[in-house]
Amino acid sequence: MTTKAFDPVILDVAGAVGAIADTRRHKALLKSGALQNAIFNSQNFSSIATDEKGVIQLFNVGAERMLGYPAADVMNQLTPADIADPLEVSARAKVLSHEFATPVAAGFEALVYKATRGDEDIFDLTFIRKDASQFPAVVAATVLRDAQDAIIGYLFICTDNSARKQFEKEQVKLNQRLRDLRFYTRSLFESNLDALMATDPSGFITDVNKQMEALTGCTRDELIGAPLKDYFTDPSRAEAVIRQVLSERKVTNYELTACSRDGKKTVVSYNATTFYDRDRALQGVFASARDVTEFKRIEQELQKKNIELEAAKSAAETANQAKSDFLSSMSHELRSPLNSILGFAQLLESDSPRPTQREAIEHILQAGWHLLTLINEILDLAKIESHQVALVLEPVSLAEVLQECRAMIEPQAQQLGIAMSFPQFASPCFAHADRVRIKQVLLNMLSNALKYNRDQGQVIVDWTPVGTERVRISVQDTGEGLAAAKLAQLFQPFNRLGQETGAKEGTGIGLVVVKRLVEQMGGVVGVESTVGVGSVFWFELDTAPPPLSQAAGEEAQSIAPPVPVIQVAEVPAAEELPPNGAAHKVLYVEDNPSNLKLVEQIMVRRPDLHLLTAPNGRRGIEIARASRPEVIVMDINLPDINGVEVLKVLRTNPTTAHIPVVALSANAMPSDIEKGMQAGFFQYLTKPIKVGEFMDTVNGALEFADQSAGATAR
Repeated sequence: MTTKAFDPVILDVAGAVGAIADTRRHKALLKSGALQNAIFNSQNFSSIATDEKGVIQLFNVGAERMLGYPAADVMNQLTPADIADPLEVSARAKVLSHEFATPVAAGFEALVYKATRGDEDIFDLTFIRKDASQFPAVVAATVLRDAQDAIIGYLFICTDNSARKQFEKEQVKLNQRLRDLRFYTRSLFESNLDALMATDPSGFITDVNKQMEALTGCTRDELIGAPLKDYFTDPSRAEAVIRQVLSERKVTNYELTACSRDGKKTVVSYNATTFYDRDRALQGVFASARDVTEFKRIEQELQKKNIELEAAKSAAETANQAKSDFLSSMSHELRSPLNSILGFAQLLESDSPRPTQREAIEHILQAGWHLLTLINEILDLAKIESHQVALVLEPVSLAEVLQECRAMIEPQAQQLGIAMSFPQFASPCFAHADRVRIKQVLLNMLSNALKYNRDQGQVIVDWTPVGTERVRISVQDTGEGLAAAKLAQLFQPFNRLGQETGAKEGTGIGLVVVKRLVEQMGGVVGVESTVGVGSVFWFELDTAPPPLSQAAGEEAQSIAPPVPVIQVAEVPAAEELPPNGAAHKVLYVEDNPSNLKLVEQIMVRRPDLHLLTAPNGRRGIEIARASRPEVIVMDINLPDINGVEVLKVLRTNPTTAHIPVVALSANAMPSDIEKGMQAGFFQYLTKPIKVGEFMDTVNGALEFADQSAGATAR
């Protein structure tokens, strides 16, 4: 065999070419290594590389930041399993052992077992930082192999999963709150005593409660998807009310007769409102049906008995008209039927009834006035607790308010033989309060002090500064006093502290209203009591500087809104001439027939008075201009024009500007009365009518009219 010789030149060229290729490969490797090094040492994620036994060989900057270990503390010393939660590592080993039906050791093997098999392995793991704090992470494990496919190590890419875990926890809480809310809502839905139902806009039932099942005799599954109208004796009437709800958004006290599967008929009061999603898209109608069968039966019995009393005819009509208005939260609707009941009862009492009738009438009046008090206090409390009471906080003179309360309460104290003492004010003192409400608070405390006092007792009203910015007003009585156990229950609604069966009537609401009002005015209420000695009720409010000068009031008046222009027809004066030469004409503007009838019955007892009536505001203006009555009695809630607006129109016309106008309204909240007096009414009376008070007011208005006429003549 021969050996071929190589040309030295060729060898030199080949060597040069090889050297160039090696240099290029070296540069590419350097460039690739720099890129890999930049990626590996990114702070945005943790990179940990180990040898084939799991011992950490590389620990990048991101890992140092995330775990708190310097690389030198872990490299060639620890495995990733050593800085992970051992309980999780052990649990992972058990899961893998079960999944692959082979033992997997609890340790580093549990972290790389799936990756070793060639499977993609991304899993959650809790790491332990150097300071012993823990954090959740998402780990991607990868096997590193050499050219011969032998395992030479492992690479772990980790990201902090704390934010996602926290989000998941919050999501779990929100989901639980949603479940709780749904359960709470369903519980309210099912626990309601009325039959509740929801329908889609087409009138098909989407949900009902147990009471609706009982009313119809059908199961919930049978009702859902069925037309609501099919469960009433008059489907067309039921369908009409659904259309009315959709057009007007609500319906109140609409009477229907429900018919159950077994033929039982139930008269119900139907109340409904539309409901919407968050985008204000109509979803359907939510409604309630209250069984008023028993109420209807009792109402019919009352009507039958009232027919026997000629003067009580209008009261029966009012009772029929009222129906289920006692369920309403509106003061006007609750007080209107009481106006006729108590008004006609007062008339019956004045007609010299037989002794047995008088006793019955007295019971009616006593119970009626007590019911009125209860309604007022419940409505007041409801409005306060639902934040519907608008307070006008301003500097209020304590001297003036106490003087007004004294004038109102002292006559009662004198009748009971109780001595009263009120403080003197050496210098003006103003509280930051609502004038109407602070007066209400004081009158309640004073009334209680009289009611629960002993015979020939005493009530002492006083005031004292508290620091430099508050003032305390106290009402001390000489009653029986309260034990400590009862004091703790004093301001609870409807809790009369064992007085429910006593002779003194009450509701257990007054002091609750007092507490809420004082707190809404920024104050506090308290009580001190000694059994056998008496009690001291007090409240504290912030003091206030004296009010601004009168100029502020004049400026406010100068920017008052313009009086509305209302077109009314002229009426010949001869149309309303009083009969038989009656001396005085009184105009009553009222749309309610029962209230009109009541005032007619009151006026007929006065032959010197002739009553003119108008069913609405415009007609009232017409008659006032044509007939020029001496006094006008005005309802507020008239069907066409609000009574206050009618008053403004009367004041702008020279022929009616001088006529005293008395407001007579079921709008009886203190704020309503205050607004009415500010509007310029001669007096503001509330329904139910107290006949004596009403006639005294009319007489006072007549005297005022006579004096005004005399002054004009001079």
